[in-house]
Amino acid sequence: MGQENQSFGRTVVLGVAFVLASTGLGATEPSISEASRDLPPAVRTVIVAAAPDTLARQFYGRVAARKTVDLSFEVGGRLARVAPEEGMRVEGGAVLAALDLDPFQRAVERAELALRMAEREATRARALTDRAASPEARAEDAETARDLAAVALRDAQAALADATLTAPFNALVAARLTPAHSIVSPGQPILRLHDMSEVRVEIDFPERLFIAAGGLGAITFATTAPDGTALPLRLVAFQPDAGRVGQSYRVTLAFSGDPGAAILPGASVTVTARVPSAARGVTVPAAALVARNDRTAAVLVLEGAGDTATLRSVPVTLAAPTGIGIVVDGLPPGAEIVAAGAHRLADGQTVRRFTGLRVTEN
Repeated sequence: MGQENQSFGRTVVLGVAFVLASTGLGATEPSISEASRDLPPAVRTVIVAAAPDTLARQFYGRVAARKTVDLSFEVGGRLARVAPEEGMRVEGGAVLAALDLDPFQRAVERAELALRMAEREATRARALTDRAASPEARAEDAETARDLAAVALRDAQAALADATLTAPFNALVAARLTPAHSIVSPGQPILRLHDMSEVRVEIDFPERLFIAAGGLGAITFATTAPDGTALPLRLVAFQPDAGRVGQSYRVTLAFSGDPGAAILPGASVTVTARVPSAARGVTVPAAALVARNDRTAAVLVLEGAGDTATLRSVPVTLAAPTGIGIVVDGLPPGAEIVAAGAHRLADGQTVRRFTGLRVTEN
């Protein structure tokens, strides 16, 4: 019985093998890796372009007013009112705050009365002196008292005028530093104002770009408004002392026109600086360079049209004038070079241009 089962099993196996061989289902097909093993390697390429005449660099900028001042009274007293709210724009000469004026007005009246009395006393003393009824010294003392009373009146009038704060220029109210009905002392800040007659932008400009451009005169600056409009900036000033950490200069720019009400002091903007470039040659990616044993560099240029091309090693001279990006000399603009993985390839090798992954659908 066991021998019959073994014979039956061998018969089934042989039958299945015969069917697979006859239908071709058991034949082994070459894999994709085996089919592509004989193809040239695919490389990613790039067309090199001439180095640009200008370099565009972006910097973080902070909007600032032409000047910011804290207004205060030259006299002390009770703060009766503070007119503008924070964020309001005020015209030059507008009344911003005032102390209680009643004590100052009374002081002016007392000074006026004291001056009139001193004038009468000086007139009587001079008349007595002219009649030889009084010494000259008494007349002179009376006249001195009259002059002192006049000075006291001017002081009282000045104190009355100083009890009112007016805007020294067209301004934006930045902060109310003291609330109304407070007792203030001379020099205590009441309001902080921004002079908006010229809106400025401050940036930190690197020393390396400053030297490469030969100064700030040849550099153009611009920023973009919230609506996308380009806004040119002009140079106002810069601090000639570079920072110790970033080796950069603080540069102050100003908008050539009105930037709009949306750009306020303290806001951040992106400033684009266009710096003249003295670089000559073409720009290449760093991954395209092949280092040689003699400390020189080369790139692999593709020769031939179509899907395949032959590589040719071209020696180049390296430069990095701005410290950002590599410029090479010895390669014509428009040449097609291997963009990455050049160190794995060799001069004279045949390669395929990589055009992306393509999938064929039935």
